Amino acid sequence: MNNLSMTYRFDYIEPYWQQEWEKRRLFEQADLPDSKKPKYYVLEMFPYPSGQLHMGHVRNYTLGDVIARYKRAQGYEVLHPMGWDAFGLPAENAAKIRGISPAKWTMENIATMRASLKRLGFSLNWDKEFATCQPQYYGQQQKLFLDFMKVGLVERRESSVNWDPVDQTVLANEQVIDGKGWRSGAPVEKKLLSQWFLKITQYAEPLLQGLKTLEHWPERVKIMQERWIGRSEGITVHFQLENSTTNLPEHFKTIDVFTTRPDTLFGMAFLALSPDHPLSTYLAASNNQIAEFITEAHRLGTSEEVIEKAEKKGIKTGLRVLHPFIKNKYFDVWIANFVLMEYGTGAVFGCPSGDQRDLDFATKYNIPFNTVIIPKGENPETYPVSNSPFTNKGILINSHFLNGLETHQAKELIIKRLEEIGVGRKTVNWRLRDWGISRQRYWGCPIPVIHCPNCGIVPVPENQLPVILPEDVDFTLSGNPLDNHPTWKYVTCPHCQADSVRETDTCDTFVDSSWYFARFTSPHYSAPTNKSAVDFWLPIDQYIGGIEHAILHLLYARFFTRAMHDAGHVSVNEPFKALFTQGMVMHESYKDALGEWVSPEEIEKTPLGLVKKGTNENISVGRIEKMSKSKKNTISPSAIVKRFGADTARWFILSDNPPERDMEWTEEGVIATYKFLQRLYRIITKIAKDTIANPPLTATISEAAGNLRRTVHLTISSVTEALDAFAMNVAIARLHELINALAEAEKFKNEIGMDYVRREAAQNFVLLCGPIIPHIAEDLNTLLSQNSKLVAESAWPTFEEKFLIASKITIAVQINGKLRGTLQVKPDTEQDTIVKRAREEKTVAKFLEGRQVIKIIHVPNKIVNFVVRG
Repeated sequence: MNNLSMTYRFDYIEPYWQQEWEKRRLFEQADLPDSKKPKYYVLEMFPYPSGQLHMGHVRNYTLGDVIARYKRAQGYEVLHPMGWDAFGLPAENAAKIRGISPAKWTMENIATMRASLKRLGFSLNWDKEFATCQPQYYGQQQKLFLDFMKVGLVERRESSVNWDPVDQTVLANEQVIDGKGWRSGAPVEKKLLSQWFLKITQYAEPLLQGLKTLEHWPERVKIMQERWIGRSEGITVHFQLENSTTNLPEHFKTIDVFTTRPDTLFGMAFLALSPDHPLSTYLAASNNQIAEFITEAHRLGTSEEVIEKAEKKGIKTGLRVLHPFIKNKYFDVWIANFVLMEYGTGAVFGCPSGDQRDLDFATKYNIPFNTVIIPKGENPETYPVSNSPFTNKGILINSHFLNGLETHQAKELIIKRLEEIGVGRKTVNWRLRDWGISRQRYWGCPIPVIHCPNCGIVPVPENQLPVILPEDVDFTLSGNPLDNHPTWKYVTCPHCQADSVRETDTCDTFVDSSWYFARFTSPHYSAPTNKSAVDFWLPIDQYIGGIEHAILHLLYARFFTRAMHDAGHVSVNEPFKALFTQGMVMHESYKDALGEWVSPEEIEKTPLGLVKKGTNENISVGRIEKMSKSKKNTISPSAIVKRFGADTARWFILSDNPPERDMEWTEEGVIATYKFLQRLYRIITKIAKDTIANPPLTATISEAAGNLRRTVHLTISSVTEALDAFAMNVAIARLHELINALAEAEKFKNEIGMDYVRREAAQNFVLLCGPIIPHIAEDLNTLLSQNSKLVAESAWPTFEEKFLIASKITIAVQINGKLRGTLQVKPDTEQDTIVKRAREEKTVAKFLEGRQVIKIIHVPNKIVNFVVRG
């Protein structure tokens, strides 16, 4: 397209090349390529179609696009697809507010965001596109669900949930704020509901062990997952209730407690039950005070963070348990708000000298306790436990047969004794819990089962899939619109033809994103996966996304892959070979005089500082924070592209910091990037004007031409190395240096061989910058290349080792270790020659005059040091 204009007109050039790529279908990819090329699957976590791209999206997808273009140039078959994580509550809320269907709102947003992504020039496989809200996707998900049922990975059981009585839906722990629903504000109730679960706990050990195979994952992500899975070894102690407790059912006569610290058993001060423990529920049925306490505890929610911060409260049950080793020693049984039913057995024995929560609880209720563990070297008589318990390894005291033992020795001995007397058993416990996927919402994947009064739970026959969401739902009614639908949920049983009802719960949206990467390999296939295609492409070679998805999404995707393997859909166990978590995009925040957030678009700079546009109201600059709508410090990618072009946005967002770190988006930085791209455009265009196509390479070339040629090959080497290491900012720094070298070389354009070398350098620069700024690269390529092949179709440049060897190196000349001069010599010059030349240097000769050289130290190609006396 270029007509040797010296100005880069991005508003014309970028759309032109985007259309050219699309016309040539460069980025389409067969489900199963028939070439012999190696494969490379690069995938960024797909977006929720909110309607607008944000800068986090731009950074994420630019990183992936650079890798996709780079790998294509290296000769790989590249899969780089895009889709939409399109189910979820925001669409349902938008439907209520706007009076439109969630489908219409979602598809309109997808169209807007698709156009924005295309305008940024991403080389995506748009032929693989799908949205998870489309029946052709979620219908296959329903097949997967049924296959999981067949292999025993699906279960329906009663579970205690946070229930919002106004929104008529289950809330996650994080959605309960001060005991109220995050959206409705209604007091949350604890409710037993029949819920659908995927049995992720069956894969706890494989998921934990699998982390060891993920060599190309960030260590912190693996640690986060390891902690979430939470394998712990300990013992389950069977505490016997006091014999006088005769009115309890037999199965409540013993309370099981799992502990990883049985060595502290002689420091026991109380036993505490979770408010959701079965015994707590039983006692609450006949004791109003206990029932009221449990209700109050439920107002906290059940998230660990909330419980950890809350005041520790409890209520006595009137029951007591016997210590396993101390005769006639009984301890009160409490119900406490800090004990989680989700961990262990839902009961703990309290040891205040070794646990902060237990100490807080004992202090509040004046429960006496003994100190049983102290640091090595401390005096048992004087070691205090006041506000800070000792929680590390130490020496046992006040512990009968454990006295004097170290922590690990005490653990081994007491576990042995507990097992010998039959009141304990070694136990491996997992923090991981089965995945409850039921959601009482409309906009989600329908769970494909039917409830028959005769046959019970009946899977929907495969020939009746997909179970499609009805469009004529009423959002003005409370509760799940599917439950209120007059016809959709009423069906006949496929077995006995009795009047039956559909399951009206829909899947947690994490289900949709737990296998989408496998569907991308063959998105139009008549089964969840095309085995040949999915086995060719998986595992994903490079997965890219935010650290906020380090636990749930990645863990669920790993579980789903293993479940799909066992159900015969894939051959791999781990879906993501390499994982990269990019940093956030930050920006200054601003407030007006009233302390209200102000967006950057509302601000203008004046000699007196920042003011609100159209007024003289002063604006204060706040902290540099993650871009967010709530703080109004977002920058619209579409506005940046409109003002500066896509390549400016791409170059700047990669150049500022290593991509794993947070980066600050600044107006000054964007403007500087825009000016630099205009400069490089002028420099390359000038070279195209100055030099002829295919100039001859003369037998000898000038020193300046030789230096430039060496710089080019060093740049090819270093940019290749940087991209392989995901160091995009380093690659950009090396490209900066090459452009500066090209600008400097114009001074020597008339020297021997410089025509050839300048054009060669420009051509290589264009290919090297192609993955980062593809539009500029394509446009400049038309000036420099004599064929019709685009940069997007061209091979990655290669370097020659001989050019990486310096023609001259710098030798530091020292006297008694102090630098006194430098020499320019050929590599591997002999010591005698270097010493002779060093002595002849004026500065060095001056310092050596009249002094005796007693030793010469020579480090080849680096230094020569004269050790002198006098």
